[in-house]
Amino acid sequence: MKGVVLAGGLGQRLQPLTRITNKHLLPVYDKPLIYYPIQMLVDAGITDIMLVTGGNYAGDFLRLIGNGEDFGLSRINYAYQKGNGGIAEALGLTREFVGDDKLVVVLGDNILENGIATGVEAFSQQQEGSRIFLKAVDHPWEYGIAEVDGSRVKGIVEKPQNPTSDLAVIGVYMFPPEVFDIVNGLTPSARGELEITDVNNAYIERGQMEFEMVDGWWLDAGENYEALLQANITVARQAGIEI
Repeated sequence: MKGVVLAGGLGQRLQPLTRITNKHLLPVYDKPLIYYPIQMLVDAGITDIMLVTGGNYAGDFLRLIGNGEDFGLSRINYAYQKGNGGIAEALGLTREFVGDDKLVVVLGDNILENGIATGVEAFSQQQEGSRIFLKAVDHPWEYGIAEVDGSRVKGIVEKPQNPTSDLAVIGVYMFPPEVFDIVNGLTPSARGELEITDVNNAYIERGQMEFEMVDGWWLDAGENYEALLQANITVARQAGIEI
């Protein structure tokens, strides 16, 4: 199984912090933010990893991470996304790297208290289709929200005015290798991007989308200033620091 960490974007909601660096290189307690999703993959037994980034600071990732020695790796693969074409476009850049393997995609600003190992194991046994992670949230109108039926996902609605559930789709996605055929068939959204929600909806329409509930807390650390601050506080407290 292959791992993909997506760390592109311009980080506009975190300016002026991101005028001089990529948001995924900002600190969360004692590590750069990008360390957390990479470590989650490694802890789940995935050691063949590609990092996709872009913008003016892509070289900083190489200088920081190198071949992945801090994670016990001997190699990390890199890909460069030109422009700001969306999550699904970035995913498409990994096709040759992934080959015929299943893959786990993690957005570079997501941190999970207890990692993703349980979900990865379930996906490794899954016969077909995709798998996503869901987390109950207090403000479902701010997220992509999933409606579920048993072990299947019936639909995903982006930032619904009248949510039918409180289950947010977080930034961890698991796909079979044929996902790239779906990506190739996408058309840009109104904002000019290839949307990961369209990829997920393709599997939902086939009846091939299952889900995993997040165990413990989940942080979308790069969403805004408040989220980055909360991530620093939460991770520091987990490390035993009194704040």
